[in-house]
Amino acid sequence: MAEWLKVCQIKDLKESEPYEFDHEERKLMLIKIHKDIFATDRICTHAYADLTNGFMNEKERTITCPLHMSSFRLSDGVPLNLPAEEPLKTYQTKIENGSLYVLIE
Repeated sequence: MAEWLKVCQIKDLKESEPYEFDHEERKLMLIKIHKDIFATDRICTHAYADLTNGFMNEKERTITCPLHMSSFRLSDGVPLNLPAEEPLKTYQTKIENGSLYVLIE
């Protein structure tokens, strides 16, 4: 069953800086780019590497793994180059009264 998880206040997010959080077994991140907020898993799908230590490309809205340099599109998690082939899981977000929520299934 899906649930909206309150993660943080919108003011806690810094522009183009990953905000990491855990929920049960999941390791997730939020990234704010201008008015858009993206929520994805934060572990690379190719090899265990934390993407919050990766490289942001604000213009292309991607994050690149620090280990093997695969880039992922933040909007849908799709890898844009090898060695990663599996997409990151992405999550819906909403803002209510200044709080940011992520829909966890």
